[in-house]
Amino acid sequence: MSETPFLTTITACNACATACDECVSGCLLEEDAQYMALCIQLDLDCAGMCRLAASALARQSPAVGVICETCARVCDLCAEECARHDMDHCQLCASACRDCAEACRRASAAGG
Repeated sequence: MSETPFLTTITACNACATACDECVSGCLLEEDAQYMALCIQLDLDCAGMCRLAASALARQSPAVGVICETCARVCDLCAEECARHDMDHCQLCASACRDCAEACRRASAAGG
């Protein structure tokens, strides 16, 4: 079996989805979870988008460029929101989102 192209991007997408899931869990445990509603919503959107992008990349979908560009934009939104919060889970998520956005933009620009 040959190695999947864009394995680095797939790995970044999966890591971001996991960080988003962990952030959701952390946000729900915060004293004022209602205050974290936007963060939770964006975490969920981002995790889903990252999983879609990873799957599209693994399948070498013809729509992967559009999917990766959209994933990068959703990651940007999530990173921006998470960065507003001081909690470790939010800061880790923001970092993973920025890494994923960068990887997805590279993949999209490379035609993958």
